Amino acid sequence: MQPSDHRPASLIPGRAVFPHRHLTGIEGLQPHEIVFLLDEADGWVAANRTRAISDKRLGGLTLINAFFENSTRTLLSFEIAGKRLGADVINMHAAQSSVKKGETLIDTAMTLNAMRADVIVIRHMSSGAVRLIAGKVDCPVLNAGDGQHEHPTQALLDALTIRRRRGTIAGQRVVICGDILHSRVARSNILALTALAAEVRVCAPATLMPEGIERMGVTPFTDFDTALEGADVVMMLRVQNERMAGGFIPSNREFHLRYGLTLKRLERAGPDALVMHPGPMNRGVEIDSAVADHARSAITEQVEMGVAVRMACLDVLTRRSRGVAGWA
Repeated sequence: MQPSDHRPASLIPGRAVFPHRHLTGIEGLQPHEIVFLLDEADGWVAANRTRAISDKRLGGLTLINAFFENSTRTLLSFEIAGKRLGADVINMHAAQSSVKKGETLIDTAMTLNAMRADVIVIRHMSSGAVRLIAGKVDCPVLNAGDGQHEHPTQALLDALTIRRRRGTIAGQRVVICGDILHSRVARSNILALTALAAEVRVCAPATLMPEGIERMGVTPFTDFDTALEGADVVMMLRVQNERMAGGFIPSNREFHLRYGLTLKRLERAGPDALVMHPGPMNRGVEIDSAVADHARSAITEQVEMGVAVRMACLDVLTRRSRGVAGWA
């Protein structure tokens, strides 16, 4: 994760038509556009819970989930979202693709475009890869995570979870703790939450804290106990060992002692503080099982909100091609 010159914007009241062709990141979205997507997603939550979905508005459209990086939650979430909206869903795994045989990213983009998909969801290990592909295809593209850059739908589902559980995002004291340096989830959440007027604190060892993170409108801490004081939301991140070359932390045990969320440590936060984690969790490292499974935990609700958010994004980004009034 690299800090940008992001400066939190004040919330613009009201709704507006979402003007963007793609969703490659939270950066560049106006606060009212983020709220619009949250409102659209909120409308799908009850329908998903009652399984009363008969609205197949994406019927006849083809959704390609092109995942060049392993995923379970995100892939399943987009697949369920697409199918509940009536789309024909095709999952493309990199291990089974020509990318493993040396095909370039541009060649892959041209191949996907030639298949005439109506919407493409992309997850890639390289930062900027999704934006590059978006510039080469004729249909909307959604970013399901690219390198250390962004994971916009994760930030949206986290924001929706906070809004539903806390009633508002503005003014909430949110602590994001863990591997901030390598986390696209942290970056997208910082962009979304500060844009919606939350007070964001980030906490990590100095080796896992991006230089200049203050430019993103957050307050950095290296002491977790101090960062937790009075927190309304505590969002834990896993240590991404696969993105490290060693030397970032002494050991998982040491990390847990200083930065692991335990029931005792949670007492420093607000009395009804919400506990979140984007998954997958390393139980006993960044979070104890007693906390992950606590009544304050919204971790399974985050997964549920993910389906609603991805349904909303697929719907909104395809409205223009479907000729929906006001979107053509």
